[in-house]
Amino acid sequence: MLWNLRKARPLWITNLQEDETEEMESPQSPGQLLNPALAHSVSVASCGNVFSCGAEDGKVRIFRVMGVKCEQELGFKGHSLGVSQVCFLRESYLLLTGGNDGKIKLWDVSSEIEKKHKSPTKHTHRKKTKRAAYTKQGGGTHASVTGEDEHGKILPKLSIEHGEKVNWLLSTKIKGYRNILVADQTSCISVYPLKEF
Repeated sequence: MLWNLRKARPLWITNLQEDETEEMESPQSPGQLLNPALAHSVSVASCGNVFSCGAEDGKVRIFRVMGVKCEQELGFKGHSLGVSQVCFLRESYLLLTGGNDGKIKLWDVSSEIEKKHKSPTKHTHRKKTKRAAYTKQGGGTHASVTGEDEHGKILPKLSIEHGEKVNWLLSTKIKGYRNILVADQTSCISVYPLKEF
């Protein structure tokens, strides 16, 4: 919902479950349950008129505020289980997502958003970046580089196998380097480096 706080009433409302009608028409195996598209997390980009929504159906949706309504710019399957957290990095269209599947992913949605509109945000990340995958195994973190997708499908720039359901995440600078802080169901905060972004 997009609210007018002066009048305490919504200006725009969307139903994320309407987005599922196409998928429900596809064949489904017997006994397969569908997760409803309940919104878990919302994050607003630095430009102020673009926001993301992470939902229980595992999808990430990107919207643009256009006056008194919003238009969905992009939607993609981000996680195999619900997307519990979404967080835009400052001054960019780099989007962190955390899921109930125990994964943390970094997406660059700038090219999809900028196809339709020019943005006032600074893009210091415009150079072509390689995709890296980090896997936490036995206390260590391992990285591997993946290739570009030739079909135009959005692929994560970074994928971290955290192992626990992500309850909260944030990008912040620590000692001059960008990091991801992650809270899960344990009593510890995990820190992952974002040096190349």
